[in-house]
Amino acid sequence: MADSKEKLFSDFIAPTRQEWLDKINVDLKGADYQKKMVWRTNEGFSAEPFYRKEDLEGMAQTDALPGEFPYLRGNKKDNNRWYVRQNIRVTDPKEANEKALDLLDKGVTSLGFKVPAKELNATFISTLLEGIKADAVELNFSTCQGHTVELARLLTAYYDEKGYDRTALVGSIDFDPMQKILTKGKDTTALLNKLAELVNILAPFPKMRCICINADTLCNAGAYIYQELGYALAWGNEYLNLMVEAGIPAALAAKKIKFNFGISGVYFMEIAKFRAARMMWAQIVKQYNPVCPREDCTNTGEDKSCNCACKMYVNATTSTYNMTVFDSYVNMLRTQTEAMSAALANVDAIVVTPFDAPYEVPTDFAERIARNQQLLLQEESHFDKIVDVAGGSYFIETLTRSLAEGAWKLFLAVEEEGGFLAAAKAGSIQKAVNDTNAKRHANAGKRKEFLLGTNQFPNFNEKSEGKAPLAATCCCHSHGDSCEKPFAKLETSRLAADFEALRLQTEQAEKQPVAFMLTIGNLAMRQARAQFSCNFLACAGYKVIDNLGFPTVEEGVEAAMKAGADIVVLCSSDDEYAEYAIPAFKAVDGRAMFVVAGAPACMEDLKAAGIENFIHVRVDQLQTLKEYNAKLGIK
Repeated sequence: MADSKEKLFSDFIAPTRQEWLDKINVDLKGADYQKKMVWRTNEGFSAEPFYRKEDLEGMAQTDALPGEFPYLRGNKKDNNRWYVRQNIRVTDPKEANEKALDLLDKGVTSLGFKVPAKELNATFISTLLEGIKADAVELNFSTCQGHTVELARLLTAYYDEKGYDRTALVGSIDFDPMQKILTKGKDTTALLNKLAELVNILAPFPKMRCICINADTLCNAGAYIYQELGYALAWGNEYLNLMVEAGIPAALAAKKIKFNFGISGVYFMEIAKFRAARMMWAQIVKQYNPVCPREDCTNTGEDKSCNCACKMYVNATTSTYNMTVFDSYVNMLRTQTEAMSAALANVDAIVVTPFDAPYEVPTDFAERIARNQQLLLQEESHFDKIVDVAGGSYFIETLTRSLAEGAWKLFLAVEEEGGFLAAAKAGSIQKAVNDTNAKRHANAGKRKEFLLGTNQFPNFNEKSEGKAPLAATCCCHSHGDSCEKPFAKLETSRLAADFEALRLQTEQAEKQPVAFMLTIGNLAMRQARAQFSCNFLACAGYKVIDNLGFPTVEEGVEAAMKAGADIVVLCSSDDEYAEYAIPAFKAVDGRAMFVVAGAPACMEDLKAAGIENFIHVRVDQLQTLKEYNAKLGIK
């Protein structure tokens, strides 16, 4: 049998890379390979349409095994089980406790409590955690940064009072003063002197972490993947360095750090991001020569440094940046693929953001769907059974290496600037991310970055029905500070925000504008142009009326006027516009806005005749629709 298999494979000669390229170029029929087939990523490198085994040659990362340094392939060896986390904003501890117990019965294995600082006391903690087996679930807490040490003391006292085994408790307390510099522009550096105190309080609890890198903040501000990764590493290194300088052993300091990453919608890149993050963080921690306090520890390097300290603990949260108010059920599709990429990348915990989060406090239904999205991945798709399913993939391994290289360059640039804290104070991090956000908004406006249901294929008949984007709130009052902002801050407007504002503006008008498709001439072209125009204009909330075609432009214009059209869109072929456009424009005679769908060769002649409006794939859709609203008197 073995001989026959060997003979079978020997009958097929493996084609070379050049032979593949030659075949592709034949199929392209003269089209540019680089333009048609190569994906140029935001991270500054190009992704090829195919990869081969030789692309992995020289990659040291492929020699690593799951559960072993540098942990590129995950922290675990025998399974990929992750914590299914849901967060609860606590206003009343008893109500939050009831909700938490209900969530645990419904499959949640990790809870995140955001607790008000003014309510912190032993009774509050006891009421909140009543009936919850703290050694059977991951428990995470956050509060006002100035009260985090107080929260840590209350929690550890509660755990000791209940007699819990300290080594069995898993969870975290979110202490990240530097996040406030980025998000609020506030000077919180004074709080950094609490690092050592907080770590020492939780030192007897080996699986409880307390120094958080909230890199999801960058993701939700529109950062590119390499920016989130590179800045997160610099962020973590800053805290690690501060703790070591404060006298905390490197191994203990590293084991108290937790990374909260976002998950964007770029599926394979996100898988690569988490793999690269673990590998790079392990190398960073290694440079601090962490020494394991246990003499019997076997997970050490050749230099006897502690490999366990080099593990990156990751909680991943699906992004809010690409979520939308309109056609909000599409958000479930977004969060599902995002959760899949994080799960396949072997993260430690996942939060799926409810689909209605952009416009309301999530409903019970939305939260149930969010939970079940993860449970489906674990219980029905069995994503929790296989460790590093991406391992060995020529494509993903190459993405991992390329992304790591881009992020590492950014990390080194931040270090050259004096470290993360110095760069945040100088505003260079905020500027870089804000520039990216502005670029992405511009690309969305030009439909270079698609948002299904927002700037592409909108639901023609959908109304907001009272839905509106939630406004951000300031929490400065929670520790008595004013809203003065000595530093630059991140702009966190969602990618869909501009289109949503435009559509809500249209809804508030006295009359919904009607756009009528005057289809005539070449059947294929008029249908294609009408479909494009309907999608284009419906993104502003206009009522669009398509048609099967008219024998003359005069009949089409007459039908448009009967339909109460505010906009008449001429849809035909480029060649036929020279015949139809000017007569149609004259027939409209200023009774409605006249638009030509396309960019015909005769455009200059049409402009000379007084035709001003043209829509096609190269125009700025958002700016064009804003101009149309202004012309229609919608403000």
